[in-house]
Amino acid sequence: MSQHFTNILFAFSNALSWLPPAIVSILMLVIVGLTAFYAGHGASALILRIPGTRSGAMIRNTVSVLRRPMQVMVTLLVLLAALPAATGFSYEEEQNLRLFFFFLLILVFGFSLISMFRLMSEAYLNRLARLDYADDIMARAHQTQIKVLRRLGEILIGLVTVASALMLFPSVKQYGVSLFASAGAASLIVGLSARGLLTNLIAGVQIAITQPIRMEDLVVINGDWCWVEEITATYVVLRVWDWRRHIVPISYFLENRFENWTHNSAAITGVVFLWLDYDAPMDEIRDMLREIVRSCPLWDGKVFDAQVSDCTDQAMSVRVIASARNAMQSWDLRCDIREKAIARIRAEFPQALPRRRVAFVSPETGAKLDVTDPDTLLSPPVHRPPPGSYMGPGSRADGRR
Repeated sequence: MSQHFTNILFAFSNALSWLPPAIVSILMLVIVGLTAFYAGHGASALILRIPGTRSGAMIRNTVSVLRRPMQVMVTLLVLLAALPAATGFSYEEEQNLRLFFFFLLILVFGFSLISMFRLMSEAYLNRLARLDYADDIMARAHQTQIKVLRRLGEILIGLVTVASALMLFPSVKQYGVSLFASAGAASLIVGLSARGLLTNLIAGVQIAITQPIRMEDLVVINGDWCWVEEITATYVVLRVWDWRRHIVPISYFLENRFENWTHNSAAITGVVFLWLDYDAPMDEIRDMLREIVRSCPLWDGKVFDAQVSDCTDQAMSVRVIASARNAMQSWDLRCDIREKAIARIRAEFPQALPRRRVAFVSPETGAKLDVTDPDTLLSPPVHRPPPGSYMGPGSRADGRR
């Protein structure tokens, strides 16, 4: 079939023999390239009309993503096949064109691999998003692995593609070989300058495998509650509750300590502290708190307790713990418990509210005074020497030295 195609091209060249050979060859390559490009366009349009079955939808998505790269690849392949029939070029010009077409073909092929890799990862992530998980730890773990490894795969494919394309040209290939073979100092400088990039790339692989953080994990960094919004090959984007963003190198999470509140499970136990007076009836208040927690829709029904955890000379601290499905619900649950507990204590147990006690004691006997007697509340008299009786060290009572 290739011989038949070549014969057709030779017949086309002979029909235009009255033109300069170079122009005939250029015109032939242009016509062949445009024909192949639009033929690929028509073939992809036919594939996109496949009925909407599940497999048909996958084929349509694949063709839609790879439509332009495949058209360019088909065009380049046809041009390479037609190049021997372009007799208007010298041998050197034909070889240069061949290398140029191969160069473009390798670049387009690498771009097609990256697009296909991205399409498959997005399809898997969309499938995970449609699944309903009671605990989304597994889903977020897969999302983290896919996104980090996808970016690393894209970088690797891009580097291999560009390197393969450049190695086609002897001058560039020889330059690269001599650079790596003889320029030890230059390579050392390049290696030191790229140390941060390489460190973060390797850290990205470790993050994807060990997963100290995952997508939408709740972490505490620099005193801020943050959600992991995006994990790239070199840095992590953290979303703060007030919509600020922390941009952190990915190696930070392997070299520094941080808190991850959703590492093993999204469920978390929240703590509420209430300061009450010593007259507070703890049994009744504990029952009241249990009733309040059970009435909260954000409580997951697993953990509840109320205990006196501390005391001072003025009041005692009651610790209330209650579990929720995730950190945000735990925050809202604690606020709800605090508000309802304060309202119920004020209405039902006003004697349990914190108070300050003051005891009035006689300065002479140390006995407690009767605060109901107004006379005992007066300050005792202060005996001071008469004026002029004391003028300082060495003075006389009459005021003369």
